[in-house]
Amino acid sequence: MMTLRKSQERGYFEIDWLKSHHTFSFGEYYDPKHMHFRSLRVINHDVIAAGKGFALHPHRDMEIITYVVRGTVAHKDSMGNQEQVVAGEVQVMTAGDGVRHSEFNPNQDQDLELLQIWVLPGKVALTPSYSQRAFSRDDKLNKLCLIVSGEGKNRELKINQNVNLYASILEAGKVVQHEVRAGRHAWIQIVRGDVEVSGEKLASGDGLSVDEAGVLTFKASKEVEFLLFDLN
Repeated sequence: MMTLRKSQERGYFEIDWLKSHHTFSFGEYYDPKHMHFRSLRVINHDVIAAGKGFALHPHRDMEIITYVVRGTVAHKDSMGNQEQVVAGEVQVMTAGDGVRHSEFNPNQDQDLELLQIWVLPGKVALTPSYSQRAFSRDDKLNKLCLIVSGEGKNRELKINQNVNLYASILEAGKVVQHEVRAGRHAWIQIVRGDVEVSGEKLASGDGLSVDEAGVLTFKASKEVEFLLFDLN
């Protein structure tokens, strides 16, 4: 079974420096029908104004993935990391038994756009950790590029959960496929553009849950960027 989650159905929060769409319940947005999908707890699509951001705040027992769409994230945390994460890079932080961090847009003339993703960990009270990696356009072009996994065997970043996260930039007319194996599930999140997934049409901001085994076929009507989560 596939269930479409349209972009306009998501929660929305706005203040003077932040515009945020919430795929699942988050903060002031609460919908008991959309609390999470399997271990996927949060997908927030944030646009952060120039020179603004999130002050130092705590997290624990969560795998936090930041996918930067445009601009730069200035990151600081209680582990001593002080990093810049630019468009095309992916950041992973294991909050574990407790971490504090801040995220700011250091540019004074450009918005920052990112997807912040939270995944429930397989174990609690882990030791906090941090990593980041660049994945180029060519890495993702007309293919599914594994950017995060529970194993971290190759170039992908590791999280403490049995999740494979792929990113793709699919040009108009191109097709890719992904097999959802028995006992697994999938969530597709469109970053930008339009794509048809096994007959279901998705546009920018849309999400699609998949709860049955089979082969997913992605056909782009125009250039599209999307994330594919393969979960247990």
